[in-house]
Amino acid sequence: MTLVSFWMCLLMTACNSGEAPSTKPSATNSKEQAPAASTQGEPKASASYMNGTNDQNKGDKTGTVHLHGTINFPGGGDVTLYETEGKNTFEIATTRLDNQAFDFGNLEVSRGFYQLSLNGETNVTNIILNPDEPDLFIKFNANRLSANRTANDSPENTGWFAYSSEEFNSNRAIQNLRKSIKDAGAFRSRIEAQIKEKEQELITRQHELIAENPGTYLAKWLSWKNPQYPGSKGQYFSDIDPLDNSAIRSMALSDRIQTMMRSHSGGSDSGFLACIDLVKAHFEPNPKALESVLYTMLDGFYNTGKETICQYILDNYIFDEDCGADLSDAIRIRAQGIINLQVGKTPPNFVIPKFDGGTLDLMATCKQNEYTLVMFWASWCHKCEQEIPHIGPLYATYNFKGFEVVGVSLDQQRSTWGKAIDTNGMTWPNVSQLKAWDSPVVADYKVTATPTYFLLDKEGTIVLKPKRHFEVEKFLSANL
Repeated sequence: MTLVSFWMCLLMTACNSGEAPSTKPSATNSKEQAPAASTQGEPKASASYMNGTNDQNKGDKTGTVHLHGTINFPGGGDVTLYETEGKNTFEIATTRLDNQAFDFGNLEVSRGFYQLSLNGETNVTNIILNPDEPDLFIKFNANRLSANRTANDSPENTGWFAYSSEEFNSNRAIQNLRKSIKDAGAFRSRIEAQIKEKEQELITRQHELIAENPGTYLAKWLSWKNPQYPGSKGQYFSDIDPLDNSAIRSMALSDRIQTMMRSHSGGSDSGFLACIDLVKAHFEPNPKALESVLYTMLDGFYNTGKETICQYILDNYIFDEDCGADLSDAIRIRAQGIINLQVGKTPPNFVIPKFDGGTLDLMATCKQNEYTLVMFWASWCHKCEQEIPHIGPLYATYNFKGFEVVGVSLDQQRSTWGKAIDTNGMTWPNVSQLKAWDSPVVADYKVTATPTYFLLDKEGTIVLKPKRHFEVEKFLSANL
């Protein structure tokens, strides 16, 4: 079962070349092939684009914001504030919810989107912090932070709360229309027109909010939703100032990269590499923004199985002595997490509670066996239901020869986890942190779909990353 990923969607719609190249393309060749902006005059500006940047909101700004408010939740608890970077978040402050009120006091923050959570990582909502609004009071009228929010003295968040709801409803309506196209028959063109109408309605609403909220971060961010020159690969990012770090604290860069790859890569590896080179060149003047876009691309291509493309980014832009000279150690540490999940590398160890009691230490288990198959699965995963019946016979055949299986469940309820173990006859060790996709081990192993396999040798080194059970069987039959 696949965890929803826009990167996967763009590869499914764009890719038609299939296999990655057998050898890594050279950086020089790719750079020579990267197309420049059109030399036949200025590219055509899109009617969907509206400039939301002026002297007031241009660039980044750091200052003090007093963040406080109320939450309609008598139980109390912890309210945590996170800074965002694309889909990633970093905790920066925590305070208590007492008598349904919270107060972070004065915080030094920079412009951008931040995330608030109540008692954990699942009850969350996004807010805008901008030193231009030094006092921010938010009233949450329900215990679900995303359900009913008001910030009457904050044009930033009043506009954001309204737009986020409208965007959600619009995207859901468009998704439902697209689902109905395959069975539409003669009505297909009518449904396609309805989709375009819905898309245009959202763009019109974006333009209205930009006009209504001049000088705000919201207006600038909304202008980033649509490129000024969508038809020009060379100027696809021209409307985003590479020196504006406030773009990092949003999904703007990630979203723009994804649409560029979908629109201008042609679905080929050489096309992806050309786009990567152009993104890198645009943000090269700002190492902080460059690190963000490089990791965004690295993470996205890894999650969609394009490890050859990942290696290109690692070799030529992150670990290269020249291109990576201005990058911080932080990006290399983050990149190392992906490197450690490649064949020939050692993945992170974990010690996780077993279903039948005690804990399992992965590396200790590897040392006790010739090969250990780490299988990420879940009780609700239909593909797992198809794969698990084949793992059982493999286990019975090769376990006595030194083959072990470690099931890592992405369930949340112990009862459903245990029922699935019994129903599927899973006699091998099973562990779980019972946090579903929020499980720390899921992040460590960058799991985006179930089932996901890693086959490790006695030293804990990855020897195979199979997609299906028969790949495991083929390997074991040749090596045990």
